[in-house]
Amino acid sequence: MKNTILLIGFLFISAFANAQDLQDLIQEAFTNSPEIQKFDVQYKIASEKVNEANSLPNTDFNFGYMAVAPEMEMPMERFRASVMQMLPWFGTISARENYAESMAEAQYVEVVIAKRKLALTISQLYYQLYEIRAKQDVLDENIALLQTYERLALNSLEVGKASAVDVLRLQIRQNELRQQKKVLIQVNKGIQAAVNSLMNRPYDKEVVVVASLEISEEENLYNYKSLDVNPELLKYDKLYQSVEQAEVLNQKESAPMLGFGVEYINQENSPMITSPFKDMVMPMVSLSIPIFNNRYRSQTRQNELRKQEIQFQKEERLNVLKAELSKAISQQNQARIQFATQKQNLKQAEDAEEILIKNYETGTIDFKDVLDIQELQLKFQTAQIESIKLYYVQAAVINYLTN
Repeated sequence: MKNTILLIGFLFISAFANAQDLQDLIQEAFTNSPEIQKFDVQYKIASEKVNEANSLPNTDFNFGYMAVAPEMEMPMERFRASVMQMLPWFGTISARENYAESMAEAQYVEVVIAKRKLALTISQLYYQLYEIRAKQDVLDENIALLQTYERLALNSLEVGKASAVDVLRLQIRQNELRQQKKVLIQVNKGIQAAVNSLMNRPYDKEVVVVASLEISEEENLYNYKSLDVNPELLKYDKLYQSVEQAEVLNQKESAPMLGFGVEYINQENSPMITSPFKDMVMPMVSLSIPIFNNRYRSQTRQNELRKQEIQFQKEERLNVLKAELSKAISQQNQARIQFATQKQNLKQAEDAEEILIKNYETGTIDFKDVLDIQELQLKFQTAQIESIKLYYVQAAVINYLTN
């Protein structure tokens, strides 16, 4: 089971191999994250309980000494000592170990879930960083383009083919784009700090992201049956098995306990006893029977109810995961459609820009139209980047749910 879950985790991480350094970020987070370390320690504690289960009840030692002895001609007891060891019914210790192991396996699934959730969070923040930095690059390109237009407007102003208002409009537009870039820089710092926080490293450490991402034109197909291997559901299977082991243990503990021991009695010398064997050694056997066993019957009923509860919890969680998968697939398809539309719009805006530039050669350029086209281009470019981010964020969610 453990190897299976590890394989699932590997598939989840390898799904992001297309993103530069993302896999390294995730692996580093697994190593440094206090949350993951917390779950690892909890798993070690649960594993150690297996050793705790492999133990016997305390051994009873008794010693008694006659402090004040009455005067009698009969032999008198000087002191007595005994030892008694109770033994659980056959198979009880094995049942305890099996129960402890089942609880440890359930805790191990919690470790896997925590790692997968951490990987998902880092992946989503990673693609947000990609979005912010891609938008910054687009803003830089548009600012450079507006500066080119500004030079054209100044040249046209000198020959009376443009007005000072055209130049000012171009300058104002550049100021707006520079403002947007400054805002993005601050947003980048916040998200970068969030990533570093999850990795337990300095908040201002640089997080490198991939330079560009593409969206497949083909619609991806997903199988809802793959949800069955999601650790969030496997956790309930492990809990169910632990309850079954708890019932086996309950049945074993409702059986009698056997005890074996020996008692030694030391006696003083007496004229009435001439035999050298005056002391007594008495082997003992004890049997502990749970006559009033309502507690065990109640525990059996509780275990049955607990198994029903776990089944309902699993069904409820499965429905939630199906809804989340449907939503993620829908949003990913929306992003793919939006990207294709914005790509077509951007191509047409670039064609319009080319027409305007050709008109400049004939001296009929309208810088108001230039600003309108530039604004459209920036809108389409920004929408493309947002579609890419949405596509890969939802891909991360889908991989979390199905791999």
